[in-house]
Amino acid sequence: MALRLTPLMGTTAYQDRMGDEHPDLVTSGRIVQGYQVSGPLDAVAVTEVDRNLADPQWRALFHTGFREDRRFQRGLFDLTHAMHIGGKLVPGPAALLRLLEPQRATQHCTVAVVQALAKPRLTLDEAYIFEYGLALLKTAAAQVYTIRLAHAHRLVPVTDSTTHYALFKRTLERDGIDLPNEYLHR
Repeated sequence: MALRLTPLMGTTAYQDRMGDEHPDLVTSGRIVQGYQVSGPLDAVAVTEVDRNLADPQWRALFHTGFREDRRFQRGLFDLTHAMHIGGKLVPGPAALLRLLEPQRATQHCTVAVVQALAKPRLTLDEAYIFEYGLALLKTAAAQVYTIRLAHAHRLVPVTDSTTHYALFKRTLERDGIDLPNEYLHR
C-alpha cells in the first residue's frame, strides 16, 4: 500500500502495485488490494506510528533498506530526476546523498514533528528532515493500516519487498501481535 500525506496530515492511499507483478494472484483472489484508508490518522494510529519511529531497530531496518534496497527507495522517492526540496530544485542523486546521511537513522521523529514541518517555507535542512520523516511516517502508517485490515477481514498480509517484510516482522514481534504473514520471493 502506498500512502501520501496530505497537507492537512490526512492520508491518501494509492492502489497497491504488487498486483501488477502478480496478476494471476489478483485474478484468483489471493491478492486483495485497493482498500480505502484515506483520511486523518486517528489517535491510536498516531501512537502506533510513533512507536515504530521511536524504535531504534525499526529505524535501523528502515534506513538500511532505504540505503540498500533500490526498489524500496523508489517507492518513497523518485530520485531519477530533480526533486523539489524546501522550494529548491535539487538533482536526484544529490537529494539521495542528503537523505542517506547516517544521522537520519537516529534523528528524533514523530507524527507531530512531521506535522510541524508540513508548511510551505522550510530551510533546506528542515525540508530534508521533513522528507525523510514523511517517508518514515508513510511506511509506518501503511503498516498500521495493513495490520488493521488484516485483522478486520481475516487476511494474511503478503509482500514481495524484503524491506517491508523486515519492518513488518519487527513491528509484530515487538508488539506481540500474532498475525500470519508471508514474504513472496521475486
